[in-house]
Amino acid sequence: MQMADIAFGTTDWSTIEATEHKGETGAATWRTRQFGPIRVRMVEYTPGYLADHWCVKGHILLCLEGELTTELADGRVFVLKPGMSYQVADNAEPHRSSTQVGAKLFIVD
Repeated sequence: MQMADIAFGTTDWSTIEATEHKGETGAATWRTRQFGPIRVRMVEYTPGYLADHWCVKGHILLCLEGELTTELADGRVFVLKPGMSYQVADNAEPHRSSTQVGAKLFIVD
């Protein structure tokens, strides 16, 4: 990842407009900042959320609260708890997220 032409700045995530994204079940609320080609998000999933698609976008993801289950298309399953992260490259391993209890994540992609 090349990070260029980004001035130093801070983000108060509570002031960033939230957008809702429905899952197969539940919903995700995104607060998004865009820095050139780099998207940075604070994402909150409702309890019972299940993504409505397999994602092929690369991410670096940090679980801040709750618990997130990530299933890979090959059948592997990973559970993130607060303080845990994962990283995956673009077009590398299709994945989808779910949570029984809800989760809050910080994501860079």
